[in-house]
Amino acid sequence: MTIALRRRLLAEFIGTGLLVTAVVGSGIMAATLSPGDVGLQLLENSIATALALGALILIFGPVSGAHFNPVVSAADWFLGRRAGAGMTLRDLGGYVVAQVLGAIGGSILANLMFDLSAAAWSSKDRAAGHLWLGEVVATTGLILLIFALARSGRAPAAPAAVGAYIGAAYWFTSSTSFANPAVTIGRAFTDTFAGIAPASVPGFLIAQLVGLAVGVGLLAALYPDAGRAADQVVVPAGSRDPAPEHRR
Repeated sequence: MTIALRRRLLAEFIGTGLLVTAVVGSGIMAATLSPGDVGLQLLENSIATALALGALILIFGPVSGAHFNPVVSAADWFLGRRAGAGMTLRDLGGYVVAQVLGAIGGSILANLMFDLSAAAWSSKDRAAGHLWLGEVVATTGLILLIFALARSGRAPAAPAAVGAYIGAAYWFTSSTSFANPAVTIGRAFTDTFAGIAPASVPGFLIAQLVGLAVGVGLLAALYPDAGRAADQVVVPAGSRDPAPEHRR
């Protein structure tokens, strides 16, 4: 493994971890500050998550592209492979492992910050067809947004745009927009406001993969040459270190 790849994997690990820390931590704080008012709790949770996500993309984007999400990394690899752009298959595997481990670590960190058990399986059941549909919609929209920005040369707008989309999707999707397999797994390790029961995780993961497939299909129809912009996800390639192994 090259030094450049190790740096990118470290960025994905830390960035995904801090994203989950923001999601879980703000959920715990919201439940503490606004007991009995679920709507206000969700508002507080969504605002904190949206702002944190934008900031984390700014911090880690120049290092790793700030994917923080296996479906984003998978789309980057799939769309870019024919154009000789984007991630290699080895990079994809490393990113997914770093993201999942980071997400679990993020839940543990949030639990510890609020004086809870380091890890506790969530008891919040989220297994239902309408929630899975919400995840398909949320994930599809996220993939479309990220790659449309890259394809149209507006990747620098990603921190604000992606943060705004996730913040909005908290409210217009029935699932509150997990849209991220790593985050979904990480949130199973906290029995708090933002948690998801382990038994509900597989349904969400399948829905997110369906959303990935739908998003990639729509991109192929709307932006046939989207793969050429795979190196721009989520920040312009020129801002990254010129790592030879990043290209096929």
